[in-house]
Amino acid sequence: MPKAAVCQSVGAQLEILDVDLAAPKAGEVRVRIAASGVCHSDLSVQNGTLYSPTPIVLGHEGAGVIEEVGPGVTNLVPGDHVVISWVPQCGECYSCKRGQGQLCEIGSTGLLTGGLLDGTPRFSHNGEHLHHMACSGTFAEATVIPAIGAVKIDPAMPLDRAALIGCSVLTGFGAATTTADIRNGDVVVVIGCGGVGLNVIQGAKFAGAERIIAIDMNETKLGLAHTFGATDLLNASGDVDVTAEVLTMTLGRGADVTFEVIGLPATMRQAISMARRGGQAIMIGVPALDAKLELDAAMDIVIMEKQIRGCWYGGSNVQTDVPRLIELYNNGTLKLDELISSEIALEDVNGAFEAMLGGEVARSVIRF
Repeated sequence: MPKAAVCQSVGAQLEILDVDLAAPKAGEVRVRIAASGVCHSDLSVQNGTLYSPTPIVLGHEGAGVIEEVGPGVTNLVPGDHVVISWVPQCGECYSCKRGQGQLCEIGSTGLLTGGLLDGTPRFSHNGEHLHHMACSGTFAEATVIPAIGAVKIDPAMPLDRAALIGCSVLTGFGAATTTADIRNGDVVVVIGCGGVGLNVIQGAKFAGAERIIAIDMNETKLGLAHTFGATDLLNASGDVDVTAEVLTMTLGRGADVTFEVIGLPATMRQAISMARRGGQAIMIGVPALDAKLELDAAMDIVIMEKQIRGCWYGGSNVQTDVPRLIELYNNGTLKLDELISSEIALEDVNGAFEAMLGGEVARSVIRF
């Protein structure tokens, strides 16, 4: 019986329980989790900002080793090392065949049901079903996931580093290198310098941005932003008008590309206002499902010709992007070691949530 961190209801602290885990069904695999990052989206499910049914095993940013494969799985075998993709990608549906694997019509079915692709979970406790967060449930010693959500990697890659690729790196780095159209010499703004924002910064640097303006209310995060490649730092606390500051720094023009990595309508509005005429505003942060964003239809969209783009999972094709990111890590281009602020035991996950709320960490990583 694996141990798992279970959220019984919205707002409740996570409980560490011995859970039952059913065998993988057709097209599924059982994974022994080696490491799981603690992401803000996990906290958002726990506090109700993002909807998911409860009780639920949280966690979606993980890596581990295949222990068992279900019927019909031929591309994976026990012993394979894998990164878990919380957006399983079939490679065959309408979206996948058009280069939008992050919108996979098959893999997306389990995201809100709290189950796997058939809508049912494999976790249970005392006979009661426990849901999986995002077809994953990586806050557990072992989990069952869709086989199309397991990306085989070189076993030489450290699994605690590989785990981070499964969410924050794919999302942030991909937003800068795939979703956005950053050109050499561009000025970029990143609003929110948590784990995803830091990867936007290093992705923007990789894409050729000459100036990267990082904005946050936490000095620790701004210090990390500089480490990851930000050239200018703006602390948004107090009465600072960061939009005016960015316009001053760009001679009144605005930035070529802006990124919002928080998920608040107010900061999304700022990202649009900071973009230059003809520039791009990339929305990465996930707001509450009932949130609304007001646009100036004439100025924002037509006269200023700004491009406002949503970004889901960094526009990633996981089967090609995960190996590419590992290669960039191995050659020293991609920073992963610096993302890990602390390595913790599963029992410390509630403390990791508190540290995240306090802005103390880039990523806490649960080691099993």
